[in-house]
Amino acid sequence: MKKVNKTILIIIAAVIVGLILILNCLTQVPTGHTGVVTTFGRVENVTLDAGIHAKLPWQSVVKMDNRIQKGTQTLSCFSADIQEVIIIYTINYQISKTNAMTIYSTIGTSYYDTIILPGINESVKVCTAQYTAEELVSNRSELAAAIQEELKERMEPYNIVIVESAIENMDFTDAFTQAVEAKQVAQQNKLRAETEAQQKIVEAQAAADVRKIEADAAAYKVRVQAEAEAEANELLAKSLTPEILSKMYYDSWNGVLPTVITDGNTLLSIPTITE
Repeated sequence: MKKVNKTILIIIAAVIVGLILILNCLTQVPTGHTGVVTTFGRVENVTLDAGIHAKLPWQSVVKMDNRIQKGTQTLSCFSADIQEVIIIYTINYQISKTNAMTIYSTIGTSYYDTIILPGINESVKVCTAQYTAEELVSNRSELAAAIQEELKERMEPYNIVIVESAIENMDFTDAFTQAVEAKQVAQQNKLRAETEAQQKIVEAQAAADVRKIEADAAAYKVRVQAEAEAEANELLAKSLTPEILSKMYYDSWNGVLPTVITDGNTLLSIPTITE
């Protein structure tokens, strides 16, 4: 009886050992991850996709997250004119799936703290220093694009892909903010004054145009009247023959001879009417 119990225990132990060996020969890689196989700590040149895989008992599988991940960093930077600016910068990134074993063997699993975070700090500060504080306000999208391009170049050798990035917030010192607001008010006042001055010039020009039009109209009227009178006089002059003039003279004569004598002691001759 004791011998039978001992046999049963041996069988149970063998089954347990077998199950342990079987379990050690299987591994599961979660969705969105890549499995990096190591043999006694040495990284194998192979990666495992999501799912259940067989492995040797002395091998280990490191799960590398290849999904798009998000990182946000708050940075204190300085502009080209030495103005302090606080920038909150966010990136979406992911590791290269096919190069997961290279990333693990050269960097490890803490690639964000080791590579990405220093890259963000350097890229944001380098690009920010190329703009004055005032330019940072007006060229925010241009700055974001420059930072992303700079960061992409820094991450490419490490097989880390920058999917997209954004400047979440940009905050300046109170003194600079007040200076910007004062400048904007001054510019608005200047623009208002220029607009009012331009309006007065337009109104004055309009009034001058009206006066000129009125003067031109009056001059035109006078000219037309003068031309009409001249034309009438010309027609009248052409119609006044010597006979008509003599008749008009006698028609208007009152019968009294003139008393005026010329220097030659000759009386004014009276024109005669010819019939």
